[in-house]
Amino acid sequence: MIRIVLPAPLRALARVDGEVCIEIDGPVTQRAALDALETRYPMLRGTIRDQATQRRRAFVRFFACERDLSHESPDAPLPEAVAHGTEPYLVVGAIAGG
Repeated sequence: MIRIVLPAPLRALARVDGEVCIEIDGPVTQRAALDALETRYPMLRGTIRDQATQRRRAFVRFFACERDLSHESPDAPLPEAVAHGTEPYLVVGAIAGG
């Protein structure tokens, strides 16, 4: 079971408080985590990644174990601490402006 932390607007959309715990069968990758998240909370489809291309939305970033995973391959394994549920996988809304 992995833990996913969503930004407040996505938590409100999914109607969840705090972390989301997701069960993943097979390798724990970013793609598998997001697929499982969108399966359990279909209202999140298209908010984190584009539905057609499956690419990360421009103002969404992914972090785990103090590392920015936003530009990693979606099929690369997530860190062991995330796969074992000791560290969360963070979906973060980026801030832009000047």
